[in-house]
Amino acid sequence: MGKEDGRSQLRIQEYLDDVSDLDIPHSFSQWYQIDVASLLNGSRIKGHEIDPVTGSSLIFLDRSAMLCSPEGGRIQHYPKQLLHCFVDDNRSKPTDAGGIIMRAELFSISPNEEQLCWECCCMSELEVPEIQSKVSRWLRWLNE
Repeated sequence: MGKEDGRSQLRIQEYLDDVSDLDIPHSFSQWYQIDVASLLNGSRIKGHEIDPVTGSSLIFLDRSAMLCSPEGGRIQHYPKQLLHCFVDDNRSKPTDAGGIIMRAELFSISPNEEQLCWECCCMSELEVPEIQSKVSRWLRWLNE
């Protein structure tokens, strides 16, 4: 096993470990550990994000992203060239956005029922650096 293969396996295991830490139904965990894990075998993960509320996850690969939604058992694949990043910074504006001071979205240009809409937002100035860091990772990945 080469150095890059070892790193890829480590990233896959880190992803699966993060998923196993979620407070989600057992059937969702099984879906991740069996179906998603087998699909990732041999893949090169660049990074991942997990939504602890829904149990969904976004996996960043070399030239694409995969959205895994355990509730519907859906795995959707998005080519990198169809993805875009949007940031709405409301810190200098009156809080007319429902109290959200910063919102970032990674989204796709694809058919309506297949669109990616991975979003994060914050309502506190203390959370802004976390959103900025996340957007920085998204942009770094998009521009690789």
